[in-house]
Amino acid sequence: MKVACSAVLMVALVVLSIILSAQEPATIDRQLSTEDRLRKPGWWPTKGAPSRDDYAGPAACAQCHSAIALTQKRSAMASAGTHPANSSILLNHQLSLHLNPYRYKITQSGGEILYSVGDGTKTSSVPLALAVGGGSRVGQTYLFEKNATYFESRLSYFSAIQGLDLTPGHTNATPQSLESAAGRPLSGAEAHRCFACHTTASTANYTFAPQHLIPGVTCESCHGPGATHVAAMRAGIEGGEQLIFNPRRLTPSDSVDFCGACHRTWWDVSSNKDIGILNLRFAPYRLEKSRCWGKGDPRITCVACHDPHKPLAEDPAFYDQRCLACHASATSNSNADHMAAVCPVSKKDCVTCHMAKYDIPGMHYKFTDHWIRVTKAGEPYPD
Repeated sequence: MKVACSAVLMVALVVLSIILSAQEPATIDRQLSTEDRLRKPGWWPTKGAPSRDDYAGPAACAQCHSAIALTQKRSAMASAGTHPANSSILLNHQLSLHLNPYRYKITQSGGEILYSVGDGTKTSSVPLALAVGGGSRVGQTYLFEKNATYFESRLSYFSAIQGLDLTPGHTNATPQSLESAAGRPLSGAEAHRCFACHTTASTANYTFAPQHLIPGVTCESCHGPGATHVAAMRAGIEGGEQLIFNPRRLTPSDSVDFCGACHRTWWDVSSNKDIGILNLRFAPYRLEKSRCWGKGDPRITCVACHDPHKPLAEDPAFYDQRCLACHASATSNSNADHMAAVCPVSKKDCVTCHMAKYDIPGMHYKFTDHWIRVTKAGEPYPD
């Protein structure tokens, strides 16, 4: 009976969320910030309202969705946040760096990963709490806790150099103490967001409880808590498949903002007045600046090119197929309000001209700009 009542309630919430998300094709001025989204009913990534018991865990999901679970486990999102003792980078690399006057080392000790900073006289060591980023493409940053405050490590691992360098946002100025040399203190809100976007269920009942988190971005990070859905399906309750949030129900514009809950939307970046090339990392923000975005076409969304259940596609031909789905001919787009132009230059390597790559200083990686446009070689980065 308890499961049945919960099921009815969840169906009502799902229906309500669908109604609320139904809207006309978006323009920037009609979009909402992530903060606004989190205040509305229904599921949205990083929402901390559900209890920890509402989460079933990825193993329960895999019992029915084994194929999807297998490929998702190999994706970058699955390793977005891991316990340092399980990080292949930290287990397989001896990491150290000398930034005068400080010497940094990351070592294994008694089942923990220790982050040490010394100035030649004193040394401060602390166990790392979270390894942020899988590290296979860009790198990995580290969080540690000291005196009930979380810190972002001053150094990060970068795949291109197979070693440590300054974490983006940290300066070359010489820190005045061992504590400041170790890293930057995070506000409570910053720490909660880091954990919420890189792990699952780190906040429950609006209470930050990282000791109970599920490592990585797992099924329930995007589909919402699934314990009720799992219980209903096991019990054979009719309508049980509706008791889980499906992002496919979102409108195209809401779908981009859904990913932007962690990858940053136009409103999230603009409201913080963040300008400069570091914004290149925020793909939804850049995509929403594109002229073709906001027409209600589902082919202009993050998931049109990126399957969250699979590793990132690397073959340029894969992306050409996505572009040519609209731009193969002047009549290929059924949306009469936005007839797709035919490229007069080429029918391959579309992203080379229309989604340029830029080096972000200090990140040792070329990031793809998701602002779709005609780019010119050597032009300055357009903010």
